Amino acid sequence: MERVDPSMVARARLAVLSAHLSASIESDTSSPVIEASSVSSQSLVAPPPNLNGSLTIIDERTGKKYQVQVSEEGTVKATDLKKITVGKNDKGLKLYDPGYLNTAPVRSSVCYIDGDEGILRYRGYPIQELAEGSSFLEVAYLLLYGNLPSQSQLADWEFAVSQHSAVPQGLLDMIKAMPHDAHPMGVLVSAMSALSVFHPDANPALAGQDLYKSKQVRDKQIVRILGKAPTIAAAAYLRMAGRPPVLPSSNLSYSENFLYMLDSLGDRSYKPNPRLARVLDILFILHAEHEMNCSTAAARHLASSGVDVFTALAGAVGALYGPLHGGANEAVVKMLSEIGTVDNIPEFIEGVKNRKRKMSGFGHRVYKNYDPRAKVIKSLADEVFSIVGRDPLIEVAIALEQAALSDEYFIKRKLYPNVDFYSGLIYRAIGFPSEFFPVLFAIPRMAGYLSHWRESLDDPDTKIMRPAQVYTGVWLRHYMPLNERMMPAEADKLGQVSVSNATRRRLAGSGA
Repeated sequence: MERVDPSMVARARLAVLSAHLSASIESDTSSPVIEASSVSSQSLVAPPPNLNGSLTIIDERTGKKYQVQVSEEGTVKATDLKKITVGKNDKGLKLYDPGYLNTAPVRSSVCYIDGDEGILRYRGYPIQELAEGSSFLEVAYLLLYGNLPSQSQLADWEFAVSQHSAVPQGLLDMIKAMPHDAHPMGVLVSAMSALSVFHPDANPALAGQDLYKSKQVRDKQIVRILGKAPTIAAAAYLRMAGRPPVLPSSNLSYSENFLYMLDSLGDRSYKPNPRLARVLDILFILHAEHEMNCSTAAARHLASSGVDVFTALAGAVGALYGPLHGGANEAVVKMLSEIGTVDNIPEFIEGVKNRKRKMSGFGHRVYKNYDPRAKVIKSLADEVFSIVGRDPLIEVAIALEQAALSDEYFIKRKLYPNVDFYSGLIYRAIGFPSEFFPVLFAIPRMAGYLSHWRESLDDPDTKIMRPAQVYTGVWLRHYMPLNERMMPAEADKLGQVSVSNATRRRLAGSGA
């Protein structure tokens, strides 16, 4: 990912600080940040019917007939296929599914996606309704505990999270000791993993495998992680700018506190722009959960071994670090920058069709319709630009979207804007460097990871994840002494390992 000059980071944040200071703290909050959107059409989509029944499979290799049970959700147990075999040396039928395109390793009630209809719901609530009326911590509570909180429950919840927002000094010292050009996602992964060292009381490997059977223990780790994630992220950001970490505030909202740590310079009277804080809160809601994606699957995979929750989530953040997952919105900003102006869009579109250019921010593994999160994010753009100024790339983005959605090539392939298409522009306008974008994805996604972690602990079907494989290697070879081996010409081998100029300098000296 692209490295950013700290001076550029500082100038960008100064521009946002100016917007913070020029806006009235008593600004009218009665006007919604996003317009109310109608989701009534979603009510026309009926829930899936009861699909319970059975399949009759005839194996044409042997002529045998098998009955396989189908659940009411329309699934079959993969292990039921093991009985389909041709004989003694056949271990049974396996499902070969690279990328898990049609494999459901868990049953979950956290999130529902219908990619064909463009539906995303958290615990049954349409994402649009939550973005319009809820707060991030309220949504996090919903994801974790199944229902929206009452007024008193929300107050207790917000207090508990804020009380666990401080991080150990040793962790801050560790962040400070990292290389000056350490990527903030690398810092976040390392810090999340290190939390298990600072909280041995929460480690089943040390405190016993039944540790997480205690609701009290689980809940404490939940508020610890939700409280500390923005503090760690802010420390990683401030380190990029050459500034020391700022202690969190206990009298601000979740998103306000994050902006406070970034921009207050330690001034305890500072308060972020409430409209920008609300925009960030909505972005956090939109990124909080997204079913069994790559990083959430990683979290559940690791948690199935009984490892502590900090290590499991560090692995999930590591998966999110990948450019195909959490780094996609950075690619969109780079693409729009390369296009430059609206006049260059036709040439770019032709390049995409000819497979000479890559279109970032369009298409999704799940959605074959307009990503509902992208619709909400697009409506946030004008709110942000009214505060910090209009980003010229937004004109390129809008024109590119219009050109693509009216082109038969993209229509036929069901390529629509996804959540990354506009989010990167908003983050850039607020003043965040592109390498910090995936961190802004990771902070709210902790709520989703923790919801799946908590669900997996109560699921009677949870087993340590140990996928099968299809072996394609040499069947059998016998060991040969070193002096008798003949290596085939096409055999793979160690390539030339690059040597730095510093090593060459050392080797050029005497006695080396």
